[in-house]
Amino acid sequence: MKISKRTDRIAAIVFMILSAAVIAAMAANPSFFQWAFERHHNQLSWYIRPLFLIPFCFFAYKKSLSGISLTIFLLITSMFWFSAPAESSEMVKEFLAMEMDYLSGEWTLLKIMLSFIVPISLGLLAYAFWRRSIWFGISVMAFIAVAKMIWSAVFGGESGQSIIVPAVAGLTLCIAFVIFAFRKTKKASKKE
Repeated sequence: MKISKRTDRIAAIVFMILSAAVIAAMAANPSFFQWAFERHHNQLSWYIRPLFLIPFCFFAYKKSLSGISLTIFLLITSMFWFSAPAESSEMVKEFLAMEMDYLSGEWTLLKIMLSFIVPISLGLLAYAFWRRSIWFGISVMAFIAVAKMIWSAVFGGESGQSIIVPAVAGLTLCIAFVIFAFRKTKKASKKE
């Protein structure tokens, strides 16, 4: 079912507002922030988060702003979809404590500038698939994963190693899926 551009834009705005509301709620309400991070200790959320790049790329390829913004909303909320685990490894606890301190600490100019890497890289990823440039898109995906691993190592020290397996596994699955889907789409268009 194809939706109109106007409906697509309105839905995109709604999901962007919802995403901003979740972020604002975590920033303004320490108990909600704590509740979300307790659930983020469940490493299932760590493994599924990179996989959101697949629908993100799909919706960019289909030029669906509402699909892109829905995916961002789901990505943001996925950190608290799962129940808090009974136990977490020490590395996970240390890493998430660092992330919580980082997010709730003083926002310096450097921290603000570093934070812009996230929307800029997602914008580049959307642009790549919107323009149907698979190799540019895969390069951006790899940049996102590597940047997350570097950031984690720099700010989390040894505990930053805890995200390496989920990041590499997610990147590998995303790239494999994108290449598979792109080849299948090319074959289908040649048959027409």
